[in-house]
Amino acid sequence: MKTEIIKLLKAAPDYVSGQELCETFGVSRTAVWKVIRQLQEDGYEIEAKRNRGYRLGDSGDVFTGAELRSLLNTRWVGHNLVFLEQVDSTNEEAKRQAEKGAPDGTLVAAAEQSAGKGRRGRTWISEKGTGVWMSLLLRPDFPPECASMLTLVAAMAVEKGISRVTGVDGQIKWPNDVVIEGKKVCGILTEMSTEMECIHYVVVGIGINVGTEEFPEEIRDLATSLYLSTQKKVKRAVLAAAVAEAWEFYYEQFLKSGDLRFLMEEYNERLVNRGREVKVLALDGGYMGISQGINEKGELLVETGGMVRTVISGEVSVRGIYGYV
Repeated sequence: MKTEIIKLLKAAPDYVSGQELCETFGVSRTAVWKVIRQLQEDGYEIEAKRNRGYRLGDSGDVFTGAELRSLLNTRWVGHNLVFLEQVDSTNEEAKRQAEKGAPDGTLVAAAEQSAGKGRRGRTWISEKGTGVWMSLLLRPDFPPECASMLTLVAAMAVEKGISRVTGVDGQIKWPNDVVIEGKKVCGILTEMSTEMECIHYVVVGIGINVGTEEFPEEIRDLATSLYLSTQKKVKRAVLAAAVAEAWEFYYEQFLKSGDLRFLMEEYNERLVNRGREVKVLALDGGYMGISQGINEKGELLVETGGMVRTVISGEVSVRGIYGYV
């Protein structure tokens, strides 16, 4: 009922009477009042006036399951929403939900992660109130070798969501980062459970730095947040809903062919180091070349020594020759 009351208050031009809420939801005035109190505790500014009812004010950055549900405008993504105040990792929780039988499109989000996960076993700083930490659970019908491309699809969705909400156009650093002005604002981690040639499920984890005002000195030159980039407060629930909506669109484009042929041109337009010299780092050595963008399989094409080499996501790291990008 919390989600429905939020939607109703948002849509109302003025006060909504307590009696109207009682009749709409078939509950007592006491039950309505309890929900209003819960919403106020969540951070909503709700004015209560005798003989007039309730009116929603500017509630700031409320990030709860009820708020996120009220904003989701998707056909299937997030219809099963799991929201937690604190979790070890939204990816880990999505895996637990998958093992319990959670459906395709399940969205797991949290206000805080105690053990956020990054690529190659790195940790991800996930303090309460500072970011959007969310994971999508998918049960696709395609072979495991296609799963790595979902990281690129997610990067497109994040960039689109950020652009819609803030007006800032970010860029993508292949394969799993979104950057603004050359600094990382989002990381993406895709994990899956497979058996032979069958995917049981895929989890796509997204971590967006939203309200962080200062980073530790060791990563200050590499990381940024939407607040640092715009000097504006961004509502996390609005951003999460925008990313989910964009994900649904791009993922459905991907499913048409099972590769990136319909997304490749747009992805390459956003690729931060396209046409620039990059350093490919691998366990067996590395090399430098010119990034030429991705192919339809999501592999990075790097021109070096008169030939074009393909770089597969997960095997190597790619850096600009002068730094992170």
